[in-house]
Amino acid sequence: MTLRIVLADDQPLVRAALRMATATNPDIEVVGEAGNGAEAVRLCETAQPDVVVMDIRMPGTDGIEATRQITSGPTTARIVVLTTFDDDEYVYAALRAGASGFLVKDMALEDILAAIRVVAASDALIAPSVTRRLIAHHTCRAEPPAARQSLDGITEREREVLALVGRGLSNTEIAAQLTISMATVKTHMTRLLAKLNARDRAQLVITAYETGLVSVHP
Repeated sequence: MTLRIVLADDQPLVRAALRMATATNPDIEVVGEAGNGAEAVRLCETAQPDVVVMDIRMPGTDGIEATRQITSGPTTARIVVLTTFDDDEYVYAALRAGASGFLVKDMALEDILAAIRVVAASDALIAPSVTRRLIAHHTCRAEPPAARQSLDGITEREREVLALVGRGLSNTEIAAQLTISMATVKTHMTRLLAKLNARDRAQLVITAYETGLVSVHP
């Protein structure tokens, strides 16, 4: 099965480099390119991609707003935002908008393609330890939300699993930590996604921090 992706970046050279990288990877096909967020939203409606690689800073509709529009619509496309080291302040906002993870632009092209495959498979966050620190940093700086999401509907075991997800552990690590099978971890993950109305693992990490289930110590 070929993975369909859309490249959204206002820098043609960035798009060209990614497009060339996919040429030697037959499992990935670029089905559209956009120079701004509005174009990316339109492409998602027509090209039906599996993943959108989305730059944050673009003219007009930026990557955060485009991500919000795409993930709130009927598409099942997952969004991976692009960032540079001085863009870290925007990553949390992008994840809150519905992005499944993020990539740093100076990563090796093969690593970027591998990360896109991970997000398409709904397996884990991109660079979970880095993402977790960014989410923690910005959650701690932000004002507490007016209405915190309730965790009343989840079981004690599900709370344990959610806390470990928030700490950045993989399914394998969660299974080892709780001495349960991988199948059981996946069952808990499925139930958490449904009960918390979360799109993917990234949203569960955010929920773990915003509800205070996971705290960050300086």
